[in-house]
Amino acid sequence: MTIAIADFTVRAADGGDIALSVYAGKVLLVVNVASRCGFTPQYEGLEALYRAYADRGFAILGFPCNQFGGQEPGSAEQIASFCSLTYDVTFPVFAKIDVNGAAADPLYAALKKQAPGLLGTEAIKWNFTKFLIGRDGTVVQRYAPLTKPATIAADIEKLL
Repeated sequence: MTIAIADFTVRAADGGDIALSVYAGKVLLVVNVASRCGFTPQYEGLEALYRAYADRGFAILGFPCNQFGGQEPGSAEQIASFCSLTYDVTFPVFAKIDVNGAAADPLYAALKKQAPGLLGTEAIKWNFTKFLIGRDGTVVQRYAPLTKPATIAADIEKLL
């Protein structure tokens, strides 16, 4: 079953709703992020990708998540401030969500179904799991947290 990302609405950091249809036709990288994770320095690489390709129809959507070791305990304001001041993040970082379990955000439930992880498991294993989504709104590839953003550049280029 193919699920288009444009069918979902998510909560912005300010609490408002954002229809992901505003990203229709773009190549997207959807990432569950955290401020106190060993992978947090990936913000730098993610921002580099965003700046390199944004003018060609690419966007990154960051979704803070506190489900892994309590590594994203802050409020929306604290998260936004951290991202901006520490890594000069300019891509959108949305409201904090759950990516696993009964309260998992519907977007993440769909992403996991469309692109299972290692050995077919759907669960997100840790922060900075990445989903590359093509212009048609469907998942092209799922990347593990260890995957550095720069190594995804070639895959992004193929889709742009």
